[in-house]
Amino acid sequence: MSADNDQQAREQLIDLAAQFYDQFELGEIPHMSVPTRTKNNIEYDEESDVWVYGDRESTRSANSVSGARKLLKATYTIDFLVEQLEQDRSSTLRELYYLSESWDNDEAQFTSQDESNSMVEDLEIVSGVTREDFHMRPEESGAKVMGPLHIREQTKRGDRDIHCQLDVGQGGYQIPNNPDMIEFLDNDADFVLCVETGGMRDRLVENGFDEEYDAIVVHLGGQPARATRRLTKRFHDELGLPVVVFTDGDPWSYRIYGSVAYGSIKSAHLSEYLATPEAKFIGIQPADIVEYDLPTDPLSDSDINALESELEDPRFQTDYWEEQIELQLDIEKKSEQQSLASHGLDFVTDTYLPERLSEMGVL
Repeated sequence: MSADNDQQAREQLIDLAAQFYDQFELGEIPHMSVPTRTKNNIEYDEESDVWVYGDRESTRSANSVSGARKLLKATYTIDFLVEQLEQDRSSTLRELYYLSESWDNDEAQFTSQDESNSMVEDLEIVSGVTREDFHMRPEESGAKVMGPLHIREQTKRGDRDIHCQLDVGQGGYQIPNNPDMIEFLDNDADFVLCVETGGMRDRLVENGFDEEYDAIVVHLGGQPARATRRLTKRFHDELGLPVVVFTDGDPWSYRIYGSVAYGSIKSAHLSEYLATPEAKFIGIQPADIVEYDLPTDPLSDSDINALESELEDPRFQTDYWEEQIELQLDIEKKSEQQSLASHGLDFVTDTYLPERLSEMGVL
């Protein structure tokens, strides 16, 4: 992060706190309005193909005890973040929660990490500055990259040039909290394959899939962290690489794909920064369960409810998804990525992925 960015983030935070003083001077009750972060206030922006917040807002106002308490916590958090930027330090979301216990006003302290996380999200939205620019980071997501990619990463100890195959072990290159600190130097990649599970990522790397097919393999680590989604978007936008998403064959995994392609409720204010609408779903498809006779588990009631909900979700209202979801509701089965191993450990890299990638026009 540059000094200019740090200064801009600091000024935005100070301006936000100054608004409270301005409201006092005008005889107004101090308040802060933020978009309501619920499913009912999420709109699908057809122009950009991502989720964005609607017009509904929630107001934190000092005209109630709970509202005044939230503004107090916001003020203390702003003070902490400004000081952190001035000192060129960083901290985790978890540390912020614990650190608040040292604040001199008991009412300003957070009662849970959910509360402190929500506060950072509020400040992000209202200030227009990302938490990465506040020098706030989540706990390690564990997401990694393996593939024919040469990068330069800015670190506290200077720049590091790294080849994400030649200079890393089997685990791959650890995605940093702020992937905008990465400069792409060179690459020989043909596409990006985002993989839900660590077990499948390890299988692909062990089988040499990234080398044979010139693929950048991105481990999503379940529901992907913001840094993972941001780096994936950069691969597409800046390197012009197709992105495909490989998950388990269940409704919850389809939502992992949805967060990569279209964004999520919690980070809808950053959808255009994080989402890759051009990303395609490669599998496991319900059709694959039938075609490859994969081992399965029965759908639970919650699975069925989730699938039916997805039929009403704008992200999945396409002929492809309606056909696949209706097929899954009909067969009443779900399947994991690793179920492909029922045909042998090499089946996924020798048969399944090449066939699907060819069908999709990626290979």
